[in-house]
Amino acid sequence: MAQQVSQETNESQQNVAYTDAEDGPIPLSKLIGSGVTSADVKKLEEAGFFTVESVAFAPKKHLITIKGISEQKAEKICIEAAKLVPMGFTSGTDMLLKRSDLVLLKTGSEELDKLLGGGIETGSITELFGEFRTGKTQLCHTLAVTCQMPIDRGGGEGKCLYIDTEGTFRPERVEAIANRYELEGRLVLDNIAYARAYNTDHQTQLLIQAAGMMAESRYALIIVDSATALYRTDYSGRGELSARQMHLARFLRMLLRLADEFGVAVVITNQVVAQVDGAAVFAADPKKPIGGNIMAHASTTRLYLRKGRGETRICKIYDSPCLPEAEAMFAITAGGVADAKE
Repeated sequence: MAQQVSQETNESQQNVAYTDAEDGPIPLSKLIGSGVTSADVKKLEEAGFFTVESVAFAPKKHLITIKGISEQKAEKICIEAAKLVPMGFTSGTDMLLKRSDLVLLKTGSEELDKLLGGGIETGSITELFGEFRTGKTQLCHTLAVTCQMPIDRGGGEGKCLYIDTEGTFRPERVEAIANRYELEGRLVLDNIAYARAYNTDHQTQLLIQAAGMMAESRYALIIVDSATALYRTDYSGRGELSARQMHLARFLRMLLRLADEFGVAVVITNQVVAQVDGAAVFAADPKKPIGGNIMAHASTTRLYLRKGRGETRICKIYDSPCLPEAEAMFAITAGGVADAKE
């Protein structure tokens, strides 16, 4: 029986292309006609726009900066894109129905899934922050496997895109987690698109490449581990604080656009800093996530991870639009994130 389930799951892991326009983003070729030529589409693709949604969500001033796109042409492209992508008002009932079909990615721990209302939400940004050795990267590795499983098994039936800024991705760890779910390790690794980011500009450039890849194949998850590490080294001192925050805001906005455009889950990890001001004396926990208000407003759900006893870790809902402030305990095992043993 386990062999049959494994075989069905492996089949679902194969490269999945969009077969129906309703199931995924609208290809840019749909804009051709009514004043928009194939040459215009090629210019948009070279600038990092691969779907009609990406054009519709972009401000007109960004389209004007593309070489060969005039203000009149940009206006025409925006009008045509708005015809294909619904961006007006809708009723609360329609939104409720839409959210009832939302895909949630299992974390590997039932207690953690219960805390999150079923799992990691697709179409939004989930931030994991905490000290070193609190399980942030281990949770990312587990999600990179579970997102490939069928939806009825708590997956997203899609590939994973992994941007690593700290050099902590370990393929052998992914294989061990895949074995726990009776999946073929090499197949799971084939469905993970991995890139190492070396500076903040490169980190942003990788998202443009990611948009092109996601327009061709089905992806369920984007992981950035960590989103803020390179910003701490590329920008230093108060003199560069404004430039750092603006760059970080653009990066996070691109991530949110990809979540909206392709309906993928976005998981980012964040580091913490110790508060050294007077308020730290009265705080129960003097550590706070870096990135300031820019990071706080960009993340839909913020999860605070801290160490427990032994291999156990504690996850707390730090901020969420719909989840109550609560905690759950999980463990890091040989097979990834799992429930803590009593």
